[in-house]
Amino acid sequence: MNEYILKHKVYLLLIIGFIAFVLVSVFTDYDAGCIIFKNHFWVFFTEMILFLPFMFVLIGIADVWLPREKVEKHIGKSSGIKGIVLVVLMSMAQAGPLYGAFPVAYLLWKKGTGVRNIFIYLGAFCTMKIPMLAFETGFLGLKFSLLRTILSLPVIIIIAIIMEKYFEKRGFTMYQL
Repeated sequence: MNEYILKHKVYLLLIIGFIAFVLVSVFTDYDAGCIIFKNHFWVFFTEMILFLPFMFVLIGIADVWLPREKVEKHIGKSSGIKGIVLVVLMSMAQAGPLYGAFPVAYLLWKKGTGVRNIFIYLGAFCTMKIPMLAFETGFLGLKFSLLRTILSLPVIIIIAIIMEKYFEKRGFTMYQL
């Protein structure tokens, strides 16, 4: 226990500091502290508590049911353009916050997905989800959404290729990342 406290003392101090700030804000009727807790922390915390267990159940099911050989074949290092298209379509079909994409990215990496496709998945998840595109189209118009998507995708792919080369140059293998 003491080893854990020593290893994570900075994080524990931040948590204790936040709790102290909230308690002082409640007892002194400091509105900013109460608003931070109720409107920001509590909303985010409840969303995460409701979303993450469901996400981890789906990740567990995919981990058991998804054979590594199929993942390597379709979106592995040598998958080429077909792998890029599949990863982009997969990321577009998902919904939810960005912290839901990281467990999926880890599962894909563990199953043999190429580094380039992991970065493409994360980039496309951030910018090209269908629910987000529908919302964006409703407010900013179809022309803007299509133009932004068409311009974003090549940039995401270029960044992913650069990151793949960077990791290869440094001698990282899939299991060292």
